[in-house]
Amino acid sequence: MNTAPESLQTDFDRAFAGIDRARGAFTPELTPQEVGAITSVATGIAKVSGLPGVGFEELVTFPGGVLGIAFNVDADEIGVVLLGEYWHLHAGDEVLRTGRVMDVAVGDGLLGRVIDPLGRALDGNGPVASTKRLPVERPAAQIMDRAPVTVPLQTGLKVIDALIPIGRGQRELIVGDRQTGKTAIAIDAILNQRGHNVLCVYCAIGQRASAVAKTVAVLREKGAMDYTVVVVAQGNDPPGLAYIAPYAATSIAEAFMEAGRDVLIVYDDLTSHARSYRELSLLLRRPPGREAFPGDIFYIHSRLLERATHLRPELGGGSLTALPIIETEAQDISAYIPTNLISITDGQIYLSPSLFELGVLPAVDVGKSVSRVGGQAQRPAFRAVAGDLKLAYAQFEELETFSRFGARLDENTRKTIDHGQRIRACLKQPELAPVPVPAQIAVLLALSAELFDRVPLDQMTDAEHALRDATSKIPTEVCTRLDSADKLSDSDRKAIIQIARESLARFQPKPAAAKKP
Repeated sequence: MNTAPESLQTDFDRAFAGIDRARGAFTPELTPQEVGAITSVATGIAKVSGLPGVGFEELVTFPGGVLGIAFNVDADEIGVVLLGEYWHLHAGDEVLRTGRVMDVAVGDGLLGRVIDPLGRALDGNGPVASTKRLPVERPAAQIMDRAPVTVPLQTGLKVIDALIPIGRGQRELIVGDRQTGKTAIAIDAILNQRGHNVLCVYCAIGQRASAVAKTVAVLREKGAMDYTVVVVAQGNDPPGLAYIAPYAATSIAEAFMEAGRDVLIVYDDLTSHARSYRELSLLLRRPPGREAFPGDIFYIHSRLLERATHLRPELGGGSLTALPIIETEAQDISAYIPTNLISITDGQIYLSPSLFELGVLPAVDVGKSVSRVGGQAQRPAFRAVAGDLKLAYAQFEELETFSRFGARLDENTRKTIDHGQRIRACLKQPELAPVPVPAQIAVLLALSAELFDRVPLDQMTDAEHALRDATSKIPTEVCTRLDSADKLSDSDRKAIIQIARESLARFQPKPAAAKKP
């Protein structure tokens, strides 16, 4: 009868003996922690004293969970860039070190989400699911880890894919005045990646919340959010968030690239980023340089854009293509920030306000735009027709200026101008309507063969749509060859031109009937 209580007593004794052993083996360790204090708070920055061991760009925490990045590390105090609402902070508040740098959540759980640069969800769909984090500032890939840019990134825009082609791993600047369609080009490029196994990251820096909401609504409506991450630093956010936004977005994109995926990242726009950095620098009493920008403004953009690359096959073969957007004032490409970015990137797409006002959309100025890499990555089928087209278009633009003076033109000049007008009409394209590769090549081939030259200008849009509809008759094996590295064979060229000729026949004026004597 007494067996059960004795066994229970034995269990208790054994348990207490184990607790005694664990307590005896435990030696409390004192962890020293540096605690600083705020000495002053200004717009987006704080001066902090009492943290002698803090490192450059180390994360520190303020009351209320506000984070900050140590930016100026001086002997007596540090200048901290604040990454949150700072109205409740006051001089004397405690500041703690974290011992780590700023990082952001990465991984497939971010696809389809709208987040801020700290990785917090802004779309109301709950917290972001992620098991991995990467620092926002990371060194760019070594030169020996990079591979040549050989695969095109199709934007779906005829004027870009034909005349200013972009390759996967390239950095192509989109530059132009306000309201000339810069963001529209980037959004079209994102929409065209559907079904091409390219993930996209759209980084909005310092934009109005309504403009970002409209962009996200378009991406969602077109089904592009399935493969897109949107990183947003709104116009009313602290300047520190706008500063780290493109770096955080690039780390998210790099995680996909290092997994062997192809990624397109859009920075919209780096003018706001440069202004945020200038604001922080001036508040932190850094010496101003040209246009009041700090001396290292070139470096902050170069270390961002150098992270875009195409990795070697041994490292997964992933690529990161960057489309930075920059805003000019009064078409001044020679301003400080635009010239910095033109020298960093591999080419630029220049949007002209005068073309925009004429209704030539997208308003790409082919004469001032260039791609220093994409021609090497362009499909042979595109290359076969694009060279002649660019030359003919350039000749037309030169002659068009003289023809405005009402000079009498010879037959050849008039023919060149008529052909150029058809090229311009064919390169027009409405927003949010990317064109697939076979349809683009059919239109360009028809232009090169001068099949559009007899079509009246007011019927060009209908004629082009008829030709694009007729491309469904192109055999599947020919379409496959057009989108591959194979050259355009003579038989393929003849087959496409014949389809184009048949579809355009009804738009060409019939020859006048001969009069009876």
